[in-house]
Amino acid sequence: MPELPEVEITARRLSGALAGTSVDSAVARGMVTMKTVDPPLDALAGQTLSDVRRIGKMLVVEFGPLALLVHLMSAGRLQLYDKRASLKDRTVRLLVRLADGRELRLREFGTKQRAWAKLLEKSAIPDTEEVATLGPPAWPAPSPKAFSDLIAEPRHLHPLLRDQRTIAGIGRSWVDEILWEARLSPFQKGSELEQTEVEGLRTACGSVLGGALDHYEGVIGDVVPDKLPMPLKVHRRQGEPCPRCGARLEAVHYKDYVMTYCPPEQSGGRVYKDRRLSRLLK
Repeated sequence: MPELPEVEITARRLSGALAGTSVDSAVARGMVTMKTVDPPLDALAGQTLSDVRRIGKMLVVEFGPLALLVHLMSAGRLQLYDKRASLKDRTVRLLVRLADGRELRLREFGTKQRAWAKLLEKSAIPDTEEVATLGPPAWPAPSPKAFSDLIAEPRHLHPLLRDQRTIAGIGRSWVDEILWEARLSPFQKGSELEQTEVEGLRTACGSVLGGALDHYEGVIGDVVPDKLPMPLKVHRRQGEPCPRCGARLEAVHYKDYVMTYCPPEQSGGRVYKDRRLSRLLK
């Protein structure tokens, strides 16, 4: 799933390429892509695209008084193309056709149609449910006190940091990286952290997410590719040596994702049970 760094670099590249461009037309090919009907997509015709920005893990594409709120979910991509999409392209969910012949295209890979968009009055964006319920952004990190208050919950750190209502922008990939950087167990509870651990976790949020953005700025050109070169050190690298201590990285497998960690540095040497094996033994 595209997370804060991936969505942020997408917003930066699209904003630079699209600002000041007029819209010719817009159409939604995906059956369930649009979550709003008023105003209709036709209202974008003749509008000028003014900005593309990020809120949490969502993109906001602004067209004068209107704005398109887009959530890429796990397999969506919002990309700019020089030519119109082929009618045979089954990945297309939403097309914004520009007056200069280019096309802003929401595509989604795989069979599940989960990526969505809402066309709203720009002034309504802060009050729409998906935005209004977000916690503060994970990057730049909240102030030390604000971060400490957010984390002080009796919940495991792995799901707590991924809860967009707590802190916005972190998903299944970067939470592994952040917890490894902070040397914290994914099963440690936020309310049980020492102050030094809270400070270390906050620092890790800023350095890991900011470092990923710096990486993308250095390796991604004008066009964001389908598959981004994510600078991951531990996520999905189970079985490989820890980049810091050399110990074997371990993982807990869930139905939809993998949680990777370093036992000596994050769990006191303990190797957690693999949930796949637990299910088989039931």
